[in-house]
Amino acid sequence: MSNLKQFLLEAKEAYYKGKPLIADSQYDALEEKCGEILDVGYNLDDGIPHFSRLYSLAKKYKDEDALPEDLNNWIKTPKLDGASVALLYIDGKFTQALTRGDGKKGKDVTLNMSQIVPLEIKSNNLVLQIRGELVAPKTIENARNYAAGALGLKDHVEFRQRDVVFIAHEVYPCITHCYTGDMAAIEPYFRIVMHNYCDKYPQDGEVYRLNDNRLYESMGFTSKHPRGAFALKVRSEGIPTTLLDVIWQTGKSGKVTPVAILDPIVIEDALVSRATLNNVGFIESLGLEIGDTVLVERAGGIIPRIICKAE
Repeated sequence: MSNLKQFLLEAKEAYYKGKPLIADSQYDALEEKCGEILDVGYNLDDGIPHFSRLYSLAKKYKDEDALPEDLNNWIKTPKLDGASVALLYIDGKFTQALTRGDGKKGKDVTLNMSQIVPLEIKSNNLVLQIRGELVAPKTIENARNYAAGALGLKDHVEFRQRDVVFIAHEVYPCITHCYTGDMAAIEPYFRIVMHNYCDKYPQDGEVYRLNDNRLYESMGFTSKHPRGAFALKVRSEGIPTTLLDVIWQTGKSGKVTPVAILDPIVIEDALVSRATLNNVGFIESLGLEIGDTVLVERAGGIIPRIICKAE
C-alpha cells in the first residue's frame, strides 16, 4: 500500500475517533491524488449502535457538478465543520449521545453531552434522534480539533468549561411534513443550523436537503448517502508559493508540530509566510521537500495551511 493511501486511511480513522489529523480540504486534495475514494467511516468493534444510521453526504463542487434543476424545493444550510454527534431522547428524556463512528455505531459521549444539551424535551415521538455538530468558534486555532478533542475528555466538568456548542441539523423520525417544520419544532430546545449565529463557527461548504420529508424518504439511500441531500463545496485551489524551510513548534499543551516557512504571499489581504504542516505523516504523504511549490489556503479565512504540493 502506498504511503499516501496508508496516511489517508489513518487520517480517516483519526477523524471518526474525534482526533482529526488534517483538514477536510487537505483530505479531499490528497484523496484526489490517490485516485480513489475511500469508504466513509471506520469500523468500531466496541461501538454502540445508533438508533438510526448516520449517513454521510455526497459531495458536489461548484461549477463542476450538475445540480438539481428544482433547487427551490431544497433547503440550503451551512455545512458546519466540527464533530458529529447523535442525541437519543426516549419519552422526551435525554438518554444517550454517540459520536458518528462508522455511521452504524458510535462512541458513547453521554456524560459530556449531558452538560450542554437539554435533559428533557416535549415530543410526541416515543423515540427521537437529534443529529448535530459540536463546534467551537472559528477564532480558536484548529477549532474542529478543539471540539472533537472535547468529546474525548474524561472529566465532564472540564468539558462544560470548553467553548463548544451543539447545533442540531437533523431529526429522526420526522416530526412534521417538512424539514423546516422539523427544525422549528426543536428550536425551543436546541440551536439549529438555519440561524445566522452559525457564521461564527467553522464551515466546510453548504448542505442542500429536500424540504418535503415524504419526497426525501421516497428517494431513499445509496450504500453511503441519502439521495435527497448533498454537500456543495468550492474546490480549494490554494495560492502557490515555495516551501523554504520546516521548523518545529511546541504548543501550550507540549505538542510539537511542524511549521512550514514560506516565500511570503498575500491571501485575502493578509501576508502569509508560515503555514501548519499538521504532522510528519502529512509531510511524508505529500513527499514534500525544501524548494517544492505548494498550494496554501487560509482555513476559514484565519489559519494558513498547506493543501498539497503543486503539480
